[in-house]
Amino acid sequence: MSVRTATERRCIVSGETKDSAEMLRFVIGPGDEVVFDVAGKLPGRGLWLSARLDMLKTAAAKGAFARAAKARAKVPDTLIDDVTRLLKSRCLSRLGLARRSGDLVQGFDNVRASLKAHKPGLLIEAADGGEDGREKITRLAPDVPVVALFTAEEIGLAIGRDNAVHALIAPGKMAEAFLRDAGRLAGVLDQPLAGNVNPGGTLD
Repeated sequence: MSVRTATERRCIVSGETKDSAEMLRFVIGPGDEVVFDVAGKLPGRGLWLSARLDMLKTAAAKGAFARAAKARAKVPDTLIDDVTRLLKSRCLSRLGLARRSGDLVQGFDNVRASLKAHKPGLLIEAADGGEDGREKITRLAPDVPVVALFTAEEIGLAIGRDNAVHALIAPGKMAEAFLRDAGRLAGVLDQPLAGNVNPGGTLD
């Protein structure tokens, strides 16, 4: 029999047990409405879901929130859009924090130089960036994890530029937190972290 640790939670739809950092937490808010708790800090009993689009759809359609809470639970029509928007905003905010802390390198030449100097981390590639440029960068980092969930404009706005196609977050807690949130977002979007780009390996 497995023992659930303090950081593990059970999905109210599938019954799977996972680390809470990889899952989606919801609470019943004012007016009995289901609210996504993107930071995991809202008061109230947590209702946990695996970070997957099918889990979200099933929970919303089959009354899973109300059953788990043993209370009324109104699911807003915008729930999936709300979850996507909040996760995306959280990821992009982390990019801004990484830039301000000096943990972010951006731009083709700078990222390429860092990778050639064997300074790994977490590679961010714009989903709408040129395929040739992305291939040249990822070829230098076959074992570096890659996230390609955001447009060049979204990345640029997050780090104070018009557009940004290539960025690299230095190894550490910042990169690990970004990768966890990006993984949750990818699950909700029902798409791979890196799309058609080499997904890479670990942050070690």
